Amino acid sequence: MNVTERFLQYVSYGTNSDEKSESCPSTPGQLALGAALAKELKAIGLTDVEQDADGYVYGYLPGEGEALGLLAHIDTSPAVPGDHIKPRIVTYTGGVLELGASALSPVDYPFLADYIGQQLIVTDGTTLLGADDKAGVAEIVTLCEMLIAHPEVRHRPIAVCFTPDEEIGRGTDRFRVERFPAKEAYTVDGGELGEIEYENFNAASATVTVHGLNIHPGSAKNKMKNAALLLAEFIGLLPAAETPAHTEGYEGFFHLCEMSGDESSAEAAYIIRDHDREKFEARKTLMTQTAEYMNRKYGPGTFTLQMTDSYYNMKEKLTGHMHLIRNAEAAMQKAGVTPQIVAIRGGTDGARLSYDGLPCPNLSTGGLNFHSIHEFIPIPAMEKMVEVLRHLVTL
Repeated sequence: MNVTERFLQYVSYGTNSDEKSESCPSTPGQLALGAALAKELKAIGLTDVEQDADGYVYGYLPGEGEALGLLAHIDTSPAVPGDHIKPRIVTYTGGVLELGASALSPVDYPFLADYIGQQLIVTDGTTLLGADDKAGVAEIVTLCEMLIAHPEVRHRPIAVCFTPDEEIGRGTDRFRVERFPAKEAYTVDGGELGEIEYENFNAASATVTVHGLNIHPGSAKNKMKNAALLLAEFIGLLPAAETPAHTEGYEGFFHLCEMSGDESSAEAAYIIRDHDREKFEARKTLMTQTAEYMNRKYGPGTFTLQMTDSYYNMKEKLTGHMHLIRNAEAAMQKAGVTPQIVAIRGGTDGARLSYDGLPCPNLSTGGLNFHSIHEFIPIPAMEKMVEVLRHLVTL
Protein backbone atom coordinates (compact mmCIF):
# COMPACT_ATOMS: atom_id res chain seq x y z
CA MET A 1 0.00 0.00 0.00
CA ASN A 2 1.08 3.57 -0.55
CA VAL A 3 0.79 6.26 2.12
CA THR A 4 -2.58 7.50 0.87
CA GLU A 5 -4.12 4.04 0.85
CA ARG A 6 -2.84 3.43 4.37
CA PHE A 7 -4.18 6.72 5.63
CA LEU A 8 -7.63 6.08 4.19
CA GLN A 9 -7.65 2.66 5.82
CA TYR A 10 -6.65 4.02 9.22
CA VAL A 11 -9.28 6.79 9.29
CA SER A 12 -11.99 4.16 8.88
CA TYR A 13 -11.42 3.40 12.58
CA GLY A 14 -13.20 5.71 15.02
CA THR A 15 -10.56 6.48 17.64
CA ASN A 16 -11.65 9.62 19.49
CA SER A 17 -10.21 9.48 23.02
CA ASP A 18 -12.39 10.11 26.09
CA GLU A 19 -11.01 12.05 29.05
CA LYS A 20 -13.86 10.83 31.26
CA SER A 21 -12.84 7.22 30.80
CA GLU A 22 -10.39 5.72 33.29
CA SER A 23 -9.31 2.86 31.03
CA CYS A 24 -6.19 2.79 28.89
CA PRO A 25 -6.73 3.26 26.10
CA SER A 26 -9.79 5.32 26.86
CA THR A 27 -11.85 4.00 23.93
CA PRO A 28 -12.13 0.57 22.26
CA GLY A 29 -11.57 1.93 18.75
CA GLN A 30 -7.97 2.66 19.65
CA LEU A 31 -7.41 -0.94 20.65
CA ALA A 32 -8.91 -2.10 17.36
CA LEU A 33 -6.69 0.16 15.25
CA GLY A 34 -3.66 -0.75 17.36
CA ALA A 35 -4.28 -4.45 16.80
CA ALA A 36 -4.52 -3.86 13.05
CA LEU A 37 -1.28 -1.88 13.12
CA ALA A 38 0.57 -4.58 15.06
CA LYS A 39 -0.59 -7.14 12.50
CA GLU A 40 0.53 -4.91 9.65
CA LEU A 41 3.96 -4.22 11.17
CA LYS A 42 4.55 -7.96 11.50
CA ALA A 43 3.36 -8.56 7.94
CA ILE A 44 5.75 -6.04 6.40
CA GLY A 45 8.69 -7.46 8.35
CA LEU A 46 9.31 -5.48 11.55
CA THR A 47 10.61 -7.43 14.53
CA ASP A 48 9.75 -7.35 18.24
CA VAL A 49 6.21 -6.21 17.42
CA GLU A 50 3.77 -5.97 20.31
CA GLN A 51 0.50 -4.35 21.20
CA ASP A 52 0.61 -4.28 24.98
CA ALA A 53 -2.32 -4.41 27.39
CA ASP A 54 -2.53 -0.60 27.47
CA GLY A 55 -2.83 -0.28 23.72
CA TYR A 56 0.72 0.86 22.90
CA VAL A 57 2.08 -0.63 19.69
CA TYR A 58 5.84 -1.24 19.50
CA GLY A 59 8.01 -2.46 16.63
CA TYR A 60 11.63 -2.49 15.54
CA LEU A 61 13.38 -2.33 12.17
CA PRO A 62 17.03 -3.42 12.41
CA GLY A 63 19.71 -1.24 10.84
CA GLU A 64 23.20 0.13 11.42
CA GLY A 65 24.35 2.29 14.33
CA GLU A 66 22.26 3.92 17.06
CA ALA A 67 18.51 3.43 16.91
CA LEU A 68 16.22 6.37 16.14
CA GLY A 69 12.68 6.45 17.48
CA LEU A 70 9.62 7.45 15.46
CA LEU A 71 6.31 7.91 17.25
CA ALA A 72 2.76 8.91 16.37
CA HIS A 73 -0.56 8.66 18.19
CA ILE A 74 -3.58 6.66 17.12
CA ASP A 75 -6.33 8.58 18.92
CA THR A 76 -8.17 11.59 17.55
CA SER A 77 -9.52 14.65 19.31
CA PRO A 78 -12.77 14.24 21.26
CA ALA A 79 -13.60 17.89 20.51
CA VAL A 80 -15.14 16.96 17.14
CA PRO A 81 -17.07 13.86 16.02
CA GLY A 82 -14.63 11.21 14.82
CA ASP A 83 -16.75 8.17 13.96
CA HIS A 84 -17.98 7.21 10.49
CA ILE A 85 -15.51 9.50 8.73
CA LYS A 86 -16.21 9.84 5.02
CA PRO A 87 -12.95 11.01 3.44
CA ARG A 88 -12.95 12.23 -0.11
CA ILE A 89 -10.10 12.95 -2.54
CA VAL A 90 -10.58 16.14 -4.53
CA THR A 91 -8.38 18.19 -6.82
CA TYR A 92 -8.53 21.73 -5.52
CA THR A 93 -9.03 24.26 -8.31
CA GLY A 94 -9.42 27.36 -6.17
CA GLY A 95 -12.33 29.19 -4.59
CA VAL A 96 -14.79 27.67 -2.13
CA LEU A 97 -14.45 23.91 -1.70
CA GLU A 98 -17.83 22.37 -0.87
CA LEU A 99 -17.62 19.53 1.62
CA GLY A 100 -21.29 18.66 1.89
CA ALA A 101 -22.43 19.81 5.31
CA SER A 102 -19.89 22.64 5.29
CA ALA A 103 -17.32 24.27 3.04
CA LEU A 104 -13.67 25.31 2.98
CA SER A 105 -13.42 28.96 2.02
CA PRO A 106 -10.29 30.95 1.16
CA VAL A 107 -11.86 33.82 3.08
CA ASP A 108 -11.48 31.77 6.28
CA TYR A 109 -8.35 29.92 5.16
CA PRO A 110 -6.24 32.12 2.84
CA PHE A 111 -3.51 29.45 2.72
CA LEU A 112 -5.80 27.34 0.52
CA ALA A 113 -4.26 29.24 -2.40
CA ASP A 114 -1.02 27.34 -1.75
CA TYR A 115 -2.76 24.06 -2.63
CA ILE A 116 -4.40 24.93 -5.95
CA GLY A 117 -3.85 22.02 -8.34
CA GLN A 118 -3.12 19.52 -5.57
CA GLN A 119 -5.11 16.49 -4.53
CA LEU A 120 -6.52 16.98 -1.05
CA ILE A 121 -8.18 14.51 1.30
CA VAL A 122 -11.13 16.26 2.94
CA THR A 123 -14.11 15.40 5.16
CA ASP A 124 -17.82 15.58 4.41
CA GLY A 125 -18.10 18.54 6.79
CA THR A 126 -19.56 16.58 9.73
CA THR A 127 -16.45 14.99 11.30
CA LEU A 128 -12.75 15.55 11.69
CA LEU A 129 -10.47 13.77 9.23
CA GLY A 130 -7.95 12.18 11.56
CA ALA A 131 -4.75 13.41 9.91
CA ASP A 132 -3.85 14.27 13.50
CA ASP A 133 -2.29 11.83 13.81
CA LYS A 134 -3.14 8.96 11.49
CA ALA A 135 -1.17 10.73 8.79
CA GLY A 136 1.90 10.41 11.00
CA VAL A 137 1.16 6.72 11.54
CA ALA A 138 0.73 6.13 7.80
CA GLU A 139 3.97 7.96 6.97
CA ILE A 140 6.00 5.95 9.48
CA VAL A 141 4.60 2.58 8.38
CA THR A 142 5.11 3.46 4.71
CA LEU A 143 8.72 4.44 5.42
CA CYS A 144 9.36 1.10 7.13
CA GLU A 145 7.83 -0.88 4.28
CA MET A 146 9.92 1.09 1.77
CA LEU A 147 13.17 0.41 3.63
CA ILE A 148 12.39 -3.30 3.95
CA ALA A 149 11.66 -3.46 0.21
CA HIS A 150 15.02 -1.83 -0.53
CA PRO A 151 17.65 -3.59 1.62
CA GLU A 152 20.39 -1.84 -0.35
CA VAL A 153 19.46 1.42 1.46
CA ARG A 154 21.61 1.74 4.58
CA HIS A 155 19.73 3.21 7.51
CA ARG A 156 19.72 3.49 11.26
CA PRO A 157 17.68 0.99 13.30
CA ILE A 158 14.16 2.38 13.75
CA ALA A 159 12.18 1.97 16.97
CA VAL A 160 8.49 2.55 16.33
CA CYS A 161 5.74 3.28 18.83
CA PHE A 162 2.12 4.24 18.28
CA THR A 163 0.57 5.67 21.43
CA PRO A 164 -3.04 5.99 22.63
CA ASP A 165 -4.78 8.95 24.29
CA GLU A 166 -2.37 11.72 23.30
CA GLU A 167 -5.28 14.09 22.72
CA ILE A 168 -6.33 13.90 26.36
CA GLY A 169 -2.82 14.30 27.74
CA ARG A 170 -2.18 10.65 28.62
CA GLY A 171 -0.18 9.58 25.59
CA THR A 172 2.97 8.69 27.50
CA ASP A 173 1.44 7.76 30.86
CA ARG A 174 2.16 4.08 30.30
CA PHE A 175 4.88 4.31 27.68
CA ARG A 176 7.66 1.92 28.65
CA VAL A 177 10.95 3.69 28.10
CA GLU A 178 12.81 0.48 28.90
CA ARG A 179 10.87 -1.25 26.10
CA PHE A 180 12.00 1.38 23.57
CA PRO A 181 15.53 0.80 22.26
CA ALA A 182 16.16 4.37 21.03
CA LYS A 183 17.85 7.13 23.00
CA GLU A 184 16.48 9.91 20.80
CA ALA A 185 13.32 10.17 18.75
CA TYR A 186 10.84 12.28 16.82
CA THR A 187 7.09 12.45 16.99
CA VAL A 188 5.46 12.82 13.57
CA ASP A 189 2.48 14.81 14.79
CA GLY A 190 2.79 18.32 13.39
CA GLY A 191 0.84 20.29 10.85
CA GLU A 192 1.87 22.03 7.65
CA LEU A 193 4.63 20.39 5.61
CA GLY A 194 8.04 21.61 6.73
CA GLU A 195 7.27 22.35 10.35
CA ILE A 196 9.88 21.40 12.95
CA GLU A 197 8.87 22.01 16.52
CA TYR A 198 10.89 21.89 19.70
CA GLU A 199 8.95 24.40 21.77
CA ASN A 200 5.49 23.76 23.13
CA PHE A 201 3.14 25.16 25.72
CA ASN A 202 3.48 24.58 29.41
CA ALA A 203 0.07 23.12 30.19
CA ALA A 204 -2.32 22.64 33.09
CA SER A 205 -5.97 21.71 33.49
CA ALA A 206 -8.29 23.27 36.05
CA THR A 207 -11.76 22.48 37.32
CA VAL A 208 -13.73 25.21 39.09
CA THR A 209 -16.66 23.96 41.18
CA VAL A 210 -19.24 26.26 42.76
CA HIS A 211 -21.37 25.11 45.69
CA GLY A 212 -24.50 27.23 45.75
CA LEU A 213 -27.56 27.50 47.94
CA ASN A 214 -30.92 27.19 46.24
CA ILE A 215 -34.08 28.61 47.80
CA HIS A 216 -37.50 29.21 46.32
CA PRO A 217 -37.07 32.35 44.21
CA GLY A 218 -40.06 33.93 45.91
CA SER A 219 -38.25 34.05 49.24
CA ALA A 220 -34.61 34.07 48.10
CA LYS A 221 -33.60 37.66 48.89
CA ASN A 222 -30.28 37.78 50.76
CA LYS A 223 -30.31 33.98 51.01
CA MET A 224 -29.85 32.36 47.60
CA LYS A 225 -26.37 31.76 46.25
CA ASN A 226 -26.99 30.96 42.57
CA ALA A 227 -24.06 28.74 41.62
CA ALA A 228 -24.54 29.35 37.89
CA LEU A 229 -24.39 33.12 38.33
CA LEU A 230 -21.39 32.91 40.66
CA LEU A 231 -19.56 30.80 38.09
CA ALA A 232 -20.33 33.40 35.43
CA GLU A 233 -18.87 36.05 37.74
CA PHE A 234 -15.69 33.98 38.19
CA ILE A 235 -15.32 33.61 34.44
CA GLY A 236 -15.74 37.37 34.02
CA LEU A 237 -12.83 38.04 36.37
CA LEU A 238 -10.33 36.31 34.06
CA PRO A 239 -8.77 38.38 31.24
CA ALA A 240 -11.29 38.41 28.39
CA ALA A 241 -8.62 38.97 25.73
CA GLU A 242 -6.45 36.06 26.88
CA THR A 243 -8.38 33.25 25.21
CA PRO A 244 -7.49 31.11 22.17
CA ALA A 245 -9.63 33.30 19.91
CA HIS A 246 -7.54 36.37 20.76
CA THR A 247 -3.99 34.98 20.97
CA GLU A 248 -1.29 33.65 18.64
CA GLY A 249 2.41 32.83 18.48
CA TYR A 250 3.91 32.79 21.95
CA GLU A 251 0.86 34.31 23.66
CA GLY A 252 -0.71 32.15 26.35
CA PHE A 253 -4.35 31.80 27.32
CA PHE A 254 -7.11 30.56 29.60
CA HIS A 255 -9.47 28.31 27.65
CA LEU A 256 -12.94 27.55 28.96
CA CYS A 257 -13.60 24.07 27.56
CA GLU A 258 -16.83 23.07 29.22
CA MET A 259 -19.36 24.36 31.75
CA SER A 260 -22.52 23.05 33.34
CA GLY A 261 -24.71 23.70 36.34
CA ASP A 262 -27.75 25.20 37.97
CA GLU A 263 -28.57 27.20 41.10
CA SER A 264 -27.24 24.52 43.46
CA SER A 265 -23.96 23.64 41.80
CA ALA A 266 -21.96 24.59 38.74
CA GLU A 267 -18.66 23.54 37.22
CA ALA A 268 -16.27 24.83 34.59
CA ALA A 269 -13.31 23.04 32.99
CA TYR A 270 -10.32 25.10 31.84
CA ILE A 271 -7.01 24.46 30.21
CA ILE A 272 -4.17 26.91 30.93
CA ARG A 273 -1.34 27.41 28.46
CA ASP A 274 1.82 29.50 28.10
CA HIS A 275 5.24 28.94 26.52
CA ASP A 276 7.00 31.00 29.19
CA ARG A 277 7.30 29.08 32.48
CA GLU A 278 7.04 32.19 34.68
CA LYS A 279 3.94 33.42 32.85
CA PHE A 280 2.48 29.93 33.08
CA GLU A 281 2.94 29.91 36.86
CA ALA A 282 1.44 33.41 37.02
CA ARG A 283 -1.66 32.20 35.17
CA LYS A 284 -2.15 29.40 37.68
CA THR A 285 -1.66 31.87 40.52
CA LEU A 286 -4.35 34.12 39.06
CA MET A 287 -6.79 31.19 38.96
CA THR A 288 -6.04 30.44 42.61
CA GLN A 289 -6.34 34.07 43.67
CA THR A 290 -9.64 34.45 41.83
CA ALA A 291 -11.11 31.42 43.64
CA GLU A 292 -9.84 32.77 46.96
CA TYR A 293 -11.38 36.18 46.26
CA MET A 294 -14.75 34.60 45.46
CA ASN A 295 -14.63 32.59 48.68
CA ARG A 296 -13.95 35.75 50.68
CA LYS A 297 -16.89 37.43 48.95
CA TYR A 298 -19.42 34.58 49.16
CA GLY A 299 -18.18 32.47 52.05
CA PRO A 300 -15.55 29.75 52.61
CA GLY A 301 -16.07 26.63 50.56
CA THR A 302 -18.28 28.27 47.95
CA PHE A 303 -15.57 27.76 45.34
CA THR A 304 -13.18 24.84 45.01
CA LEU A 305 -10.38 24.74 42.47
CA GLN A 306 -8.52 21.64 41.32
CA MET A 307 -5.52 22.26 39.11
CA THR A 308 -3.10 19.74 37.60
CA ASP A 309 -0.02 20.29 35.45
CA SER A 310 -0.17 18.29 32.22
CA TYR A 311 3.22 18.86 30.57
CA TYR A 312 5.98 21.44 30.20
CA ASN A 313 7.84 23.16 27.38
CA MET A 314 10.25 20.61 25.94
CA LYS A 315 12.66 23.39 24.90
CA GLU A 316 14.09 23.19 28.42
CA LYS A 317 15.19 19.61 27.70
CA LEU A 318 16.12 19.89 24.01
CA THR A 319 18.61 22.75 24.11
CA GLY A 320 21.35 20.15 24.67
CA HIS A 321 20.19 18.05 21.71
CA MET A 322 19.99 20.58 18.90
CA HIS A 323 21.58 18.11 16.47
CA LEU A 324 18.09 16.61 16.23
CA ILE A 325 16.80 19.90 14.86
CA ARG A 326 19.74 20.29 12.46
CA ASN A 327 19.26 16.73 11.21
CA ALA A 328 15.56 17.34 10.59
CA GLU A 329 16.33 20.57 8.71
CA ALA A 330 18.87 18.75 6.53
CA ALA A 331 16.44 15.90 5.78
CA MET A 332 13.77 18.35 4.70
CA GLN A 333 16.17 20.27 2.48
CA LYS A 334 17.27 17.03 0.81
CA ALA A 335 13.60 16.30 0.08
CA GLY A 336 13.09 19.75 -1.39
CA VAL A 337 11.03 20.97 1.57
CA THR A 338 11.65 24.34 3.21
CA PRO A 339 12.02 23.79 6.97
CA GLN A 340 10.04 26.06 9.29
CA ILE A 341 10.94 26.25 12.97
CA VAL A 342 7.69 27.01 14.79
CA ALA A 343 6.47 26.90 18.37
CA ILE A 344 3.64 24.45 19.01
CA ARG A 345 0.50 26.08 20.31
CA GLY A 346 -0.32 22.81 22.01
CA GLY A 347 1.62 19.78 23.13
CA THR A 348 2.85 16.42 21.91
CA ASP A 349 3.90 13.12 23.40
CA GLY A 350 7.42 14.35 22.73
CA ALA A 351 7.14 16.98 25.44
CA ARG A 352 6.55 14.39 28.14
CA LEU A 353 9.09 12.00 26.65
CA SER A 354 11.76 14.71 26.61
CA TYR A 355 11.25 15.18 30.35
CA ASP A 356 11.44 11.41 30.80
CA GLY A 357 14.90 11.33 29.23
CA LEU A 358 14.02 10.65 25.58
CA PRO A 359 14.70 13.86 23.58
CA CYS A 360 11.87 14.06 21.10
CA PRO A 361 11.10 17.07 18.87
CA ASN A 362 8.08 17.08 16.58
CA LEU A 363 7.87 16.91 12.78
CA SER A 364 5.09 17.86 10.38
CA THR A 365 2.60 15.43 8.89
CA GLY A 366 1.37 17.83 6.21
CA GLY A 367 -2.15 18.10 7.65
CA LEU A 368 -4.04 21.34 8.29
CA ASN A 369 -7.00 22.55 10.35
CA PHE A 370 -6.64 19.85 13.00
CA HIS A 371 -9.50 19.21 15.46
CA SER A 372 -12.01 20.57 12.96
CA ILE A 373 -14.62 19.50 10.44
CA HIS A 374 -12.45 21.51 8.01
CA GLU A 375 -9.39 19.32 8.57
CA PHE A 376 -7.65 18.25 5.37
CA ILE A 377 -4.33 16.93 4.13
CA PRO A 378 -2.67 17.30 0.71
CA ILE A 379 -1.58 13.96 -0.71
CA PRO A 380 1.73 15.43 -2.00
CA ALA A 381 2.54 16.54 1.57
CA MET A 382 2.17 13.01 2.93
CA GLU A 383 4.33 11.65 0.14
CA LYS A 384 6.99 14.29 0.85
CA MET A 385 6.99 13.45 4.55
CA VAL A 386 7.79 9.82 3.75
CA GLU A 387 10.74 11.13 1.73
CA VAL A 388 11.80 13.42 4.59
CA LEU A 389 11.75 10.51 7.03
CA ARG A 390 13.79 8.41 4.62
CA HIS A 391 16.50 11.07 4.51
CA LEU A 392 16.34 11.38 8.29
CA VAL A 393 17.09 7.71 8.95
CA THR A 394 19.42 6.83 6.05
CA LEU A 395 23.18 6.81 6.54
